[in-house]
Amino acid sequence: MAYDINTSHSLIEFSVKHMMFTTVKGRFTQFHGDIEIDETTPANSKVDVTIETASISTGDANRDAHLRSADFFEPEKYPTITFTSAKVEPLGGEQYRVTGDLTLHGVTRPISFDITREGVTKTMKGEALQAFSATLTLSRKDFGLEWNVALESGGWLVSDQVKISLEVQAVEKASVAA
Repeated sequence: MAYDINTSHSLIEFSVKHMMFTTVKGRFTQFHGDIEIDETTPANSKVDVTIETASISTGDANRDAHLRSADFFEPEKYPTITFTSAKVEPLGGEQYRVTGDLTLHGVTRPISFDITREGVTKTMKGEALQAFSATLTLSRKDFGLEWNVALESGGWLVSDQVKISLEVQAVEKASVAA
């Protein structure tokens, strides 16, 4: 069954250590995606997501402007982050491992992460609805995001490791009458 990600009920958030001690959190506010779920053969399921890099928001205008600069996401040159799955493996219960290609800052790398199906229900309009959650950790440097400042006390201003949290609600695509 084909689903659209309901962006008004979904989140793509990140957190990263700043000055080695505090955590800065943010999110991307503009994204869309398609999910194909094959209940009989989960390995045939697919996920495609596109995130608009200019939509990054941390709650601080100066930091957001820096994140949109050539030091980081550079939306004029790299307007989107994309993920396209290649494989979905059932792990038991409502747990799955999704493997695919993540393209960020012009670099494409394979990644795998575990997701949990949080529930299946119907919308008030009777459409099928499924919810999923996942967390994963990425290296900024793996995607060419290497800007940093060495601290006098040792360490770095921004951690290389970025934790990503996903909360996704997907609604059945409307059928198209022939």
